Amino acid sequence: LLALFAMGTHLALFGPVKYSILPAALREQELVGGNALVEMGTFLAILAGTIGAGLLMSGKGYQSAVGIAIVATAVAGYLSSRAIPRFAASLPQLQLDWNIFRQSWRIMHLGLGQRPAVSRSLIGSSWFWFLGAIYLTQIPNFAKDLLHGDESVVTLILTVFSVGIALGSMLCERMSGHKVEIGLVPFGSFGLSLFGILLWATSSSFPQASAAHDWLGLLQMGEVWSVLGSILGLGIFGGFYIVPLYALIQSRTEEHERARVIAANNILNALFMVAAAVVSILFLSVAKLSIPQLFLAISLMNLAVNAYIFKIVPEFTMRFLIWMLSHSMYRVRHQNLEVIPEEGAAVLVCNHVSFVDALLIGGAVRRPVRFVMYYKIYNLPVLNFVFRTAGTVPIAGRNEDPEVFERAFARIADYLAAGELVCIFPEGKLTTTGEIDEFKAGVERILAANPVPVIPLALQGLWGSFFSRAPHKGLFRRFWSRVNIVAGTPLPADTGRLVMQEQVSRLRGDRR
Repeated sequence: LLALFAMGTHLALFGPVKYSILPAALREQELVGGNALVEMGTFLAILAGTIGAGLLMSGKGYQSAVGIAIVATAVAGYLSSRAIPRFAASLPQLQLDWNIFRQSWRIMHLGLGQRPAVSRSLIGSSWFWFLGAIYLTQIPNFAKDLLHGDESVVTLILTVFSVGIALGSMLCERMSGHKVEIGLVPFGSFGLSLFGILLWATSSSFPQASAAHDWLGLLQMGEVWSVLGSILGLGIFGGFYIVPLYALIQSRTEEHERARVIAANNILNALFMVAAAVVSILFLSVAKLSIPQLFLAISLMNLAVNAYIFKIVPEFTMRFLIWMLSHSMYRVRHQNLEVIPEEGAAVLVCNHVSFVDALLIGGAVRRPVRFVMYYKIYNLPVLNFVFRTAGTVPIAGRNEDPEVFERAFARIADYLAAGELVCIFPEGKLTTTGEIDEFKAGVERILAANPVPVIPLALQGLWGSFFSRAPHKGLFRRFWSRVNIVAGTPLPADTGRLVMQEQVSRLRGDRR
């Protein structure tokens, strides 16, 4: 018991430190990949430990073998830790409260008191462990009672699930474009529910057996492949779900609070896993559900919980729509976007080709962008939700609606004063010919009042697509076409609008 207590204490200390130093040790474009490796390593280590313990305990005199293996693993962990870079304490004056209940409450209050995107990510992360705890604790009985398998079948299912998590984590790093892409969280959430429902459907009618199958015998049965496919899907989409959440928590928390916020996440994780045990007892023992029915119930609960999270933090939904658009209808390529500053105010000026220009640019740039667009485009159904969530500024002509016109300039000034990145389409309207129209004087007024760098951007390949105003467009015309977003050399604030127009035209070239 003392050894278990010491191991738990070690994990409680190591977990927050492990996750909180990743943003300090890695560049921003490496953060998702770093978290993917951590999640992959975690689940593969759990798998290796489970299989290794089973093999060791199957022999005679296993006590000595298990003891040697534990000590050897601990020594290997210590030696590996010697290679971890040293970082100075971010808040050395922090006073520790040895009252664990009071300190835990303070940490929880700090974590759940963060901005909504972070606090709801803590809940989303803990919900993932709620689901994982139910699936992992039910696997032995599921393998025995539903699949009629022996211990090797339990190991097979754990292997498939862990490999799925590893695959999902690494695919997440690739599909996010090497940045913190929270648009993958709704994608992962939907997949968790979908494959949970499929697991219920495929395992509810599994054929009876007179004797327990081993894993090789089970694989010869055609029915098992749909079950294993559902379990693999759960793992893959679990990786899509959890990796961006951890990266978001790390990247949007102040450095001096990061370790304590992650500690709050760990406390919540533990509470949700206890809740998972209680829910399992209630559903299986009180409500008399079968294990597949339990899987169905938590899959439906997952839809409800994440609908709540996405409603409170609509940024998840917005980023999901952007990600889907840039990975389905178009193949978006970027060129020279590294000239856009990582922090500080700046103005992007770009040609205006389609109704989704803002979505594509917002998905390409690594930091939040505040767009300025014609108010009638801003008010389009469905897209209005996305634009409002992104803090877009609607603007009208001075003679068309003076109040909207002046309010837009005031909001732009506020954004630039706060160090935000603002994107303007100086043409003031969508092109009807595919060519770049004359830049309006409003951009010069903005820069005169707020002298910040100007970065010219050009969109290539959108003319003729469904969302443009091309006369012969169609839903599948230019479908899956390549769209380029090209950035040019930053210009000083006193650059004239005609020079900006010339720079954007040069970047766009002949490809509309």
